[in-house]
Amino acid sequence: MANRRTWDTFEEMRHAAEEGDAQAQCYLGVCFQNGQGVTQDYQEAVKWFRRSAEQNDPAAQFNLGMLYETGQGVPQNYAEAVKWYRESAERGYPAAQFNLGVFYETGQVVPQNFKLAVKWYRDAAEQECAPAQCNLGLCYQTGRGVEQNQQEAVKWFIRAARQGDKTAQHNLGLHYASQEIAETTEAAEESP
Repeated sequence: MANRRTWDTFEEMRHAAEEGDAQAQCYLGVCFQNGQGVTQDYQEAVKWFRRSAEQNDPAAQFNLGMLYETGQGVPQNYAEAVKWYRESAERGYPAAQFNLGVFYETGQVVPQNFKLAVKWYRDAAEQECAPAQCNLGLCYQTGRGVEQNQQEAVKWFIRAARQGDKTAQHNLGLHYASQEIAETTEAAEESP
């Protein structure tokens, strides 16, 4: 991804946004979304994210998708959220890739497609997106969209767990506990 720019003052950034700088527009959208330096205003956030997103800024596309998904500043519209997530995901934005994977896994708005879910999870997971790593591990564990493979599942759970993903940590615990139970049961059956 391109390096993100910074400005010395909020006013410099605002001026750049008003002059059409996509990155400044995205940052200004974040300011309005979170109430940083301005009064929180989701409709203003949508306006600035949209201007930036239409110039193909993947962060703005993702943020606009989030606002459509949550209904903040715009009427909630999952189809519009998926549209913007896809735009962002295709530009390599890992959080958008993860969210798009979730939509494909659940079959919400788009036809359920585990193979596409795995594709998007993998793209995000390879960029160290912990929730995507965990979900990719679950796909390997259950055989959804990929051939079932416990070693691959554990590999992805470990990568996510190392980043603090609680679900991955839980799944690893279950994996090791079931492995220990199996070994104990096997040992008990072998002893006279």
